Amino acid sequence: MTGVTLGDGRFDGGLDGGTAPRRDGEPTPVAAGQRVRVSVPATVGNVGPGFDSIGLALDLRDELTVDTDAGPALSVEVAGEGAGQVPRDESHLVVRTIRRTLERAGYRAPALHLDAVNVIPHGRGLGSSAAAIVSGVLAANALLPAAARSDEEDLFQWCSRLEGHPDNVAPALFGSLVVSWEHDDGTFGHAVVPVAPAVSPVMAIPTTELSTEVSRGLLPPSVSHAQAAANTGRAALLVHAMTSAPGFLLPATRDYLHQDVRAEAMPASADLLRTLRAQGYATVVSGAGPSVLTLAVDPAQRDAVVHAVREHTSRTGDADRWTVRTPAVGREGARIEEHRD
Repeated sequence: MTGVTLGDGRFDGGLDGGTAPRRDGEPTPVAAGQRVRVSVPATVGNVGPGFDSIGLALDLRDELTVDTDAGPALSVEVAGEGAGQVPRDESHLVVRTIRRTLERAGYRAPALHLDAVNVIPHGRGLGSSAAAIVSGVLAANALLPAAARSDEEDLFQWCSRLEGHPDNVAPALFGSLVVSWEHDDGTFGHAVVPVAPAVSPVMAIPTTELSTEVSRGLLPPSVSHAQAAANTGRAALLVHAMTSAPGFLLPATRDYLHQDVRAEAMPASADLLRTLRAQGYATVVSGAGPSVLTLAVDPAQRDAVVHAVREHTSRTGDADRWTVRTPAVGREGARIEEHRD
């Protein structure tokens, strides 16, 4: 299947909570000698007015290889983004995810070797933690015996619980643009929205990081009815613009809930966003920031946006602090690239 060829109300549990169902008896070791290779796309949550509800996959993919060969109980190698910074022990996010996912099914993997090749920047609003969780869950699921593996829907629910919300894990799993929500019973739903071929993302990625917790702490406890109504209309328009009418992207990406109040935590990003929108480009904060995403209406406008970003950062003296990338929409979600047993 496409996506696994196969954000916020936060779930109070996740990797450190007691949310995994326990099985009676000792966990069963998974088979040694397996190799699983998974790739997962970057994602942008909170797309414009789609706060905690609309996420977009980008064709920047992290790759994870997991071996259950005999050897040390755990070894972790990291190349690319985060190398030399992320932990290489049991506290590594992917390791914790794999352990929890196996435990949930009544299994364990006493000996693991992880080799991560990271392309997604960390702490920049591009879904690096969601990619880690999705890659760990898919790898662990593949390590299980066939009869014990979860189906696509259960994988989505489990990833959402571990991440705390679905707006990044949904596009990471399924690709494209995904609208997600929480049901009254606490489970999550999702709808994959096909993106018009002309839509051309431009990412402006700063060297500075911003934690989601800091960014989220700036949000007010409530908003006015007028703000909520305005955001609802723009979010509906965004889905229409992304699927069939890119000419509406500029008004469709106007947000009334989170971007303005978070501006103080990322002044350079806010300045770039204001500049690009004033020039008529559909620019938004990527996730919780501080990266900036512009949804160009066609490749020609994409090139114009790249030029505008470089012109702005050169004028402000910050050119060396920004990287500009033009990834395509990630039309495929997470993939099992290889599984040997």
